[in-house]
Amino acid sequence: MAEFRLPPNSRPKKGGKVHKAAADAKRIRNFKIYRYDPDANENPHYDTFEIDLDTCGPMVLDALIKMKSEQDSSLTFRRSCREGICGSCSMNIDGKNGLACTTAIEDVKGDIKISPLPHMDVIKDLVPDFTHFYAQYASIKPWLQTVTPPPSGKERLQSPADREKLDGLYECILCACCSTACPSYWWNSDKFLGPAILLQAYRWLADSRDEMTGERLDELEDPFRLYRCHTIMNCANVCPKGLNPAKAIAEIKKMEMERVV
Repeated sequence: MAEFRLPPNSRPKKGGKVHKAAADAKRIRNFKIYRYDPDANENPHYDTFEIDLDTCGPMVLDALIKMKSEQDSSLTFRRSCREGICGSCSMNIDGKNGLACTTAIEDVKGDIKISPLPHMDVIKDLVPDFTHFYAQYASIKPWLQTVTPPPSGKERLQSPADREKLDGLYECILCACCSTACPSYWWNSDKFLGPAILLQAYRWLADSRDEMTGERLDELEDPFRLYRCHTIMNCANVCPKGLNPAKAIAEIKKMEMERVV
């Protein structure tokens, strides 16, 4: 059996600090947080934070904010809306990718282990580098492309039925939870666009107002960009918005086949 291991300089070392809760805390929950500082020239490690649930909000993000505010101000993570809309606080929580702001502490059993999204380079602590992911997003030209001018001074309209085809596509918040849960993306992210970007690609292919369907399909017709998807379904399993990127990818493949026929 083949064994895959992280490079030596990426393997978390044992130890790590323990940040105690207040002495009078009664309901304590342990959080094990991935820590990595590129300036320290050391391997990553996990720190343990004891959180008093009686003085903390209900969500994992509430606990992280409490850690940073009261226990260790150097703890680094992204956050913004706190409503599951911006996708900033995506991370791996207890082995599953998700949003810290919509993951309830009580829904995770035992000690809560939090790591950055898998596969991505880590900038610091729980902050991954999205540079490559955003470059892939830009590559699909995620905007309406047309040739014919719109009716004089009017919007490009579409029927309610055509608008309904975009449901389940436009809601993507580009949190990258799905792509970083995909084994095919782990091994081929340099060429494979991944479930998040392909779902976005289909969003424009499905838009009745877009007039570049052929050109978009030409760009996706590639053994790696599209066809590395093997319907593992991790993407649908972890999507915090309940979307199904695998279905969108299947629809793109279907459109490619219909062109051949």
